[in-house]
Amino acid sequence: DKKTGVCLMQMEAGLDTGPVYVSATTNIKPDESAGDLHDRLAWMGGELLNENLDDIVAGRVAAEPQDESLATYAGKIRKQDANIDWNRPALEIQRQVRAYNPAPGASFGFADERVKCWQVQVVDGVDGPAGLVVSADKDGIDVACGEGGLRLLEVQRPGRRKISAAEFAGQSDLSGMRLE
Repeated sequence: DKKTGVCLMQMEAGLDTGPVYVSATTNIKPDESAGDLHDRLAWMGGELLNENLDDIVAGRVAAEPQDESLATYAGKIRKQDANIDWNRPALEIQRQVRAYNPAPGASFGFADERVKCWQVQVVDGVDGPAGLVVSADKDGIDVACGEGGLRLLEVQRPGRRKISAAEFAGQSDLSGMRLE
């Protein structure tokens, strides 16, 4: 999604089904993680509540019923949902990495490990079979995707701290390797 938002709503028995008093929307920033967005939305919600609570309590703002035909179901996030499929377009994978940061963390297979990927950027000029490490240097690790390429910037091996992809590349010979 490109936009999201917060609303103040009347509680009902169902989950998020009550009528809405007021709402505010915001654009999702191009490199914003789910954790960063969560914190920004929490701040927005507090501001919205501060600006409107007196009017809601006094009855000066009427709650509008939601249009149930526009409702969508968001299933529970499972760890396997965060597995990176290098056959997908680079932009989709970049969004996946942002969406699963901080939890559960997008990951890929490398040398019998699941490596978490915390930060990436879409890059041009990366060609090859999906998952192929095209280059690994001080700028990061460039990986070919189903469409386009992705530069890994921050990763984390199991049981270790987050490190730059450049540091990760210095620990392993990645030339010509194919990530799973």
